[in-house]
Amino acid sequence: MPDHAVSSSPAVQAQLDRLALLSPGADMLGLERITRLLARLGDPHLALPPVFHVAGTNGKGSTCAFLRAAIEAAGHSVHVFSSPHLVRFNERIRIAGELVSDAQLAGLLAEVLDVADGIAPSFFEVTTAAAFLAFARAPAAATIVEVGLGGRLDATNVVARPAVTGIAALGLDHQAFLGESVPAIAAEKAGIAKRGVPLVTMDYAAAARARIAAVAEAAGAPVLARGRDWQSATARSTLRYTDPGFAVVTRRPRLVGAHQSRNLALAIAMLRHQGAVAVPEAAMRAAADWASWPARMQRLSPGPLFDRLPAGSELWLDGAHNPSAAAPVARALRRLGRGKPVVLVLGMLANKDAAGVLRLLAPVVDRVLAVPVPGHEHHSPEALVQIAGALGISADTADGIAAALDLVTEPALCLVAGSLYLAGTALAGNDEPPQ
Repeated sequence: MPDHAVSSSPAVQAQLDRLALLSPGADMLGLERITRLLARLGDPHLALPPVFHVAGTNGKGSTCAFLRAAIEAAGHSVHVFSSPHLVRFNERIRIAGELVSDAQLAGLLAEVLDVADGIAPSFFEVTTAAAFLAFARAPAAATIVEVGLGGRLDATNVVARPAVTGIAALGLDHQAFLGESVPAIAAEKAGIAKRGVPLVTMDYAAAARARIAAVAEAAGAPVLARGRDWQSATARSTLRYTDPGFAVVTRRPRLVGAHQSRNLALAIAMLRHQGAVAVPEAAMRAAADWASWPARMQRLSPGPLFDRLPAGSELWLDGAHNPSAAAPVARALRRLGRGKPVVLVLGMLANKDAAGVLRLLAPVVDRVLAVPVPGHEHHSPEALVQIAGALGISADTADGIAAALDLVTEPALCLVAGSLYLAGTALAGNDEPPQ
């Protein structure tokens, strides 16, 4: 699926318009274009502060959020490159803790696009080059880089010598690019492994674990795996992380869902297995409370969308765009429902497994309100209603999120889910953009 972006800044929009004309407008994997582009810019990726490189099907964004929170709690400044953005393109580039300004962003994009003739870089490649250019010019203690798609051939994989690499949860997504099985996808994610650089992983099924081990061995990277080299255990209110000679207990993360404890533990393991940035135990504990990551089981505040619901309702938001992301959402809804009817406002991109997502959410959802995803190829609301009906869920269509919420006539727990692009629409509509 192509990326889309608009900006309220005329200067930024002018560069995004240039990018739209230049870019092929589709997902593209490979390192040749980004390497040529960066070379014309003076190879800024070789001058980044120490890089924490994170891949994974789900959870990589949350892991990056925990890393950022811990490093900042230790008193350090940190750059962050993440994707996609939810409301503003600027969200993708955080320079020393602050979102890139419109003036900075317009200048960076112009500088990259001015040297892009003959390369035909993708939207993501131009964005990556702009971020690396910004990061190389601003002092910081660390750089956190979230993989865009896959790992081995992702534009971010030009970073030759990160401080540490990590792989979050694995599942089926982007099969057209990464392979039709979890082991095949695991091998692509493990492509971020670098010689002598620790690769920190979760615990996976045997086949995926073997593929990661083979890729890492070929690259000369040591693997530090959960369950073998480090451990984590979650209690009612705490998380305990241990590795040989070290243990730390934190509160359970403020981010909602049991899976977030595992993401926090992965972040702690990455911090423990790198030597570039000093992060004490107190900062690791603080990360549980400090980390925020929008549209991951985020409870929305009163605002234009929330105010459409009957009194006593709750409005929640999550991306949940594939089955492995929907599973923890289903577990969270079981806990959060507390006897209220659960209404799912669902919109999904056309290349996503809508049936797989709905199958997991069906046991905890009382009603589905299917909506389009503005500006993107998506499953028609009618098709989503059909899938929901086959699973025994009452379902209706609506023209958008606001119209869907207007159909809720009794106090309910409402969840907008199915796409991060839809989540961005919800955040903008509720006047609650990421900061």
